[in-house]
Amino acid sequence: MSGDEPKPPTDAELAEMDRDQLVKLGTNLDGVELTNLPTPWPVPGTRAEKRAERAVALWFTISGIAGLAFVVLMAWPKWFEYRAPGTAGDVKYSLYTPLLGVTLGVAILGLGIGVLLYTKKFIPAETAVQERGDGGSKEVDKATIVAQLADSGARSTIARRSLIKRTAGLGAGALGLATVALPLAGFIKDPWKDTNNKDSLWHTGWQPQFKGEVVYMRRNLGLPAKGNGSEHDISLVKAEDLDAGAMETVFPFRESERRDEHALSLAMKRHVGCPTSLFEQRTNRILCPCHQSQFDALHYGKPIFGPATRPLAQLPITVDANGYLIARSDFNEAVGPAFWERKS
Repeated sequence: MSGDEPKPPTDAELAEMDRDQLVKLGTNLDGVELTNLPTPWPVPGTRAEKRAERAVALWFTISGIAGLAFVVLMAWPKWFEYRAPGTAGDVKYSLYTPLLGVTLGVAILGLGIGVLLYTKKFIPAETAVQERGDGGSKEVDKATIVAQLADSGARSTIARRSLIKRTAGLGAGALGLATVALPLAGFIKDPWKDTNNKDSLWHTGWQPQFKGEVVYMRRNLGLPAKGNGSEHDISLVKAEDLDAGAMETVFPFRESERRDEHALSLAMKRHVGCPTSLFEQRTNRILCPCHQSQFDALHYGKPIFGPATRPLAQLPITVDANGYLIARSDFNEAVGPAFWERKS
């Protein structure tokens, strides 16, 4: 700072100064010269000003609506239950993930555009030149900077922009709620609730739906099911069909599904996760094509390579009187992503 800097006022003089005086004093003490300090709207209440205000409020409102829509979609996913491709409701199901992305993206975009518009339309674009100084801030500097910030807020006319403040609160609040809902959405479904239901996280299509029901192993032929009762599209696996060390990709099948076209089509696509259906017969390893994990088929599916940390779930099977392989029960534990209630 030069030797011609203004003399700081006393505490008594500082206490008696109004905001404009503090702003001017602060700029002088900091060696700042305001070469241009325009007022965005010299005449308040004009049509152009109100149009600008409504434009800002519109984007904040869009952000709020999109954020609330995202929260609703995350909280009620049952509106978009899984449907197999080609069946009724599959289009609605396929829109769920895109809707999540669009609503969250519009919420962020709307809030950002609203802030940018407000800055462009209502924040004074002042031009200031300041000399560089050394040392920490004095008490007078602290008092004047607060006044300068308050003056900037007053000049931006935010105090009388109730519409913008309300819609900005709506947009920011909805987006904040969305960020909270995103990590909590995975806890909405209770894996312990109604564990015997076929849609429970604990069970798969191998679970018998009633006592005494037989669930066969149906061979995956790689062909779409006919659903007309013909036998060529239903191939059940017998123990005598498999060589020692062989691997077969199978799906659950019930006799009640033989003439049910929807059930037959669903059986071919029931597994929507990442199937570990690749097999190296020489090494007896089961391979996961998604993350390259490898499992030892001779040691209860124990992971021996890759990111997997737990063995594959085991499906108890037996042979019926006709020689067909059937499931004795569902898998011995939940299949799919791990959660803390698992036994392994």
